[in-house]
Amino acid sequence: MTFKSALVATAATVALLGATVAQAEIVIGVAGPITGQYATFGDQMKRGAELAVADINAAGGLNGEPVRLVVGDDACDPKQAVAVANQMVNEGAVFVAGHFCSGSSIPASAVYYEEGILQISPASTNPTLTEQGFDNVFRTCGRDDQQGMVAGAYIAENFAGASVAVVHDKTAYGKGLADETKAALNALGIEEVLYEAYTAGEKDYSALVSKLKEARVDVLYVGGYHTEAGLMVRQMREQGMDTQLISGDALVTNEYWAITGDAGEGTLMTFGPDPRNFETAAEIVERFRAGGYEPEGYTLYTYAAVQVFVDAVGRAGMDLDGKIADIKANSFDTVIGPLSFDEKGDIEQTAYVFYEWNDGTYAEMQ
Repeated sequence: MTFKSALVATAATVALLGATVAQAEIVIGVAGPITGQYATFGDQMKRGAELAVADINAAGGLNGEPVRLVVGDDACDPKQAVAVANQMVNEGAVFVAGHFCSGSSIPASAVYYEEGILQISPASTNPTLTEQGFDNVFRTCGRDDQQGMVAGAYIAENFAGASVAVVHDKTAYGKGLADETKAALNALGIEEVLYEAYTAGEKDYSALVSKLKEARVDVLYVGGYHTEAGLMVRQMREQGMDTQLISGDALVTNEYWAITGDAGEGTLMTFGPDPRNFETAAEIVERFRAGGYEPEGYTLYTYAAVQVFVDAVGRAGMDLDGKIADIKANSFDTVIGPLSFDEKGDIEQTAYVFYEWNDGTYAEMQ
């Protein structure tokens, strides 16, 4: 039972009594970095949510009522994320697909819990998000402890005897992912030769690259986002280093190659099995591509988050506690395949596989 369930129910009754003039509508939100250096991911989420809402309304709405989408821009900034969460409250949103950055989702989740709003993040992977005890919080992606275990095992198996460095950008996502990967490596008997933080948003990582070169690092694991990882690999190649760069799911954007050019060749990363290859997504992918958009990264994960909300409403109605119970009790057929959730709000499906960048595109490794 969430903190304000009774108040929300009362407010909903009052709202219905006053809905005689204007047509009733259901408001949902999508929140992420619509601006800033990670805006490519915000665009993925926005497009996924927009098509999902368009499809709902084309089918007659939700419970016969039209759905209106509110877009919130948090720029991956924690304080701005709280402001966006409060914006969603003021707009009357009953569900939010968001946020992207874990550092945004975690503080925003406190607002959604207090105000009785269902939150399903398509992209935030830090374990803390679903470890807070908020029963209204879910995600359609995996967790960094899962991602770190996959990365650590892969490095141990495929780079035996190599010198490994681990770096992170100090964010909830980046540091969390780096620490989970480091823990997995250490558990397998591999000690990193360098563990260091860097500052996101900088353009020159030559000092860090020089340290890596001096330490003769064979494998660099980056806990962070595509912009900084791209600059690092480019600057490593400029210094004559052939160090293997490995990172996580924040490299699932073609912007990575736009930064690296050929220097990005062979970069490895973890991400969920590519839903664009799933039969369940074929029709949606075709429609996106027909409109000139490639639904990479978290586009389909966001569409799936909206699908979970819609299906839960279809069975349990608009009551928050009913939706929560329904989500935890059922499996959902989505564009990214069947999804079921544990008591914490995490998916129970296989979360991560490895991808490789080749000739400007990334593909799942076989």
